[in-house]
Amino acid sequence: MKRKSLLSAALFVLFGFPMANAQVNLGEKAMGALQKGVTGFTFSDEDAASLSKEAVVKMDAENKIAGPKDPYTVRLNKIFGKHSNENGLKLNYKVYLTKDVNAFATADGSVRVFSGLMDIMDDNELLAVIGHEIGHVANHDSRDAVKAAYKKEALLDAVASQSDKVAKLTQSQLGQIGNAMIDSRHSRQQETEADTYSYDFMKRHGYNVNAVESAFTILAKLNEGAESSFFTRMLSSHPEPKQRAEDAKNKAIADKLYKPYVKAVKKTAAKTTKKKK
Repeated sequence: MKRKSLLSAALFVLFGFPMANAQVNLGEKAMGALQKGVTGFTFSDEDAASLSKEAVVKMDAENKIAGPKDPYTVRLNKIFGKHSNENGLKLNYKVYLTKDVNAFATADGSVRVFSGLMDIMDDNELLAVIGHEIGHVANHDSRDAVKAAYKKEALLDAVASQSDKVAKLTQSQLGQIGNAMIDSRHSRQQETEADTYSYDFMKRHGYNVNAVESAFTILAKLNEGAESSFFTRMLSSHPEPKQRAEDAKNKAIADKLYKPYVKAVKKTAAKTTKKKK
């Protein structure tokens, strides 16, 4: 089960696969869709950001977050702190202490990195993954995902047919939205565009662009042990990780920046499973 959980989480990071076994606690998940057609209401960037922020606040309260002096936080501050205002986006970031391999960014600019991901990637590889997630925010994929979740779960209930405004949600409904944001599926085009954003992010800031290929290669290796039915269901809309690694390599070659990536040797942070005294 541990292996399956790790693989499911890793595949979500850059593949967009649903994370069925992730250890993130999102609270109540029992609310079913009401099967009502939700049409005729506007859903702006501001609405998406506001709703995402509420959902993230709930997730933060229900999950173990690395403190300011935790080695994971110190490391993330060092490598990502300078990017809190990235390309017009105001970002905030935290580390979730869990062995799962994942990272996500939401429409309000919240970036959450799992310590399990930090354990298997060096700083440049980690930045490549975060750059990809930021790409989904910059390209409005995160906005579209939360809007789709809002409609799919019929959270507007009776209010949907009476108002063109986004309704106030209960804590249970916010839990559903949070779950949907992490489990959102992006299209092949959206994933490809986020990959490009990641590469451009690395290049723009003078980082080693070859880390993008390396990050995909790591995920491709984790991919190899997953259940075949899982891939049959999802690969129709998402590029295979090996191909995405190859695409990143080709970009570097075209820019005359390619060289085999040498993974940095880093000190191991405190284990996420450390027992309390």
